[in-house]
Amino acid sequence: MRADESRPLGRTELRVTRLGLGLASLGGLFVPVSDTEAARVVDRAWDVGIRLFDTAPVYGYGRSERRAGAALGGRPPGQYTLCTKVGRLIVPGGGDTQPIWADPPPGVGPRLDYSYAGVMRSVEDSLERLGLDRIDVLHVHDPDEDFPVAVSEAYRALAELRARGTIGAVSIGVNHAPVAARYLKEVAAPGPDCVMLAGRYNLLDQSGLDEVFPLCASKGIAVVVAGVYQSGLLADPRPGAPHGYATVPGELSGRVAAWHSVCRDFGVPPTAAAVQFPFGHPVVTSVVVGARTADEVDDTARVLAHPVPTEFWTSARSAGLLPPGVPTPAG
Repeated sequence: MRADESRPLGRTELRVTRLGLGLASLGGLFVPVSDTEAARVVDRAWDVGIRLFDTAPVYGYGRSERRAGAALGGRPPGQYTLCTKVGRLIVPGGGDTQPIWADPPPGVGPRLDYSYAGVMRSVEDSLERLGLDRIDVLHVHDPDEDFPVAVSEAYRALAELRARGTIGAVSIGVNHAPVAARYLKEVAAPGPDCVMLAGRYNLLDQSGLDEVFPLCASKGIAVVVAGVYQSGLLADPRPGAPHGYATVPGELSGRVAAWHSVCRDFGVPPTAAAVQFPFGHPVVTSVVVGARTADEVDDTARVLAHPVPTEFWTSARSAGLLPPGVPTPAG
């Protein structure tokens, strides 16, 4: 599989590459990233064929969107798919802060707002930061933070923007599979075109299979999978590595070690197994992976193309690492 392979995004007219670049890291996730390095990351992603880019206002409190716009603004219109999110406004003194951002801009912070007016303002602010006049995919970010408003007012705003052509697709960006399933059940028709599911369909967690994937398959909704490295744990499980875990639970640590053991047996990089695994399910359109450096972009494109034999998945299943009903990619 190549990074530049593309597929239709569900029932929309958009096409997205199989590999997408998540831009949270470029907002300073865990560690700072310079403007220069951020531009190099996007440039390298373009060079390897990636045309799907995902950002959000909360990523570095506007910094990721500004860097995304600066890096993509000179690219030919219509030749890439840009996603951003609504649900948090970046305002002076915003108090809904997150400790994961290494060096956010001083004096501003996020404020939760899923209201119709808040979403419309968020889109205007995002377009200003991006320096663009259109957003391809707009996610309702973490709708569980204020579910009743996110499923009603936020969706109504996005549906209007979709009808106007200001955005190409409506989506939700969620970290919890039950939240995504509830949203798809309760939202007004025709509903979202896409779901970005983070951390709930990977080698360590397949809870997206319970309800979300069947719902998406029945409605023609595309799924974009993020968090395939489980916050970086599968890529680098060492204590102190930037994987988002202060302390890794013992059971989880044991499963990571078992996956690494199977990978050693077959000469498969753990990151290759992690990136390729979601494509075993036909509802998955793309996998989005973050990068802090241009070399990390190259590494991800390389492991996406790394051969993973069918016997690898059979061995993992025999070791109890995958339940019987979980689909796996063809070797």
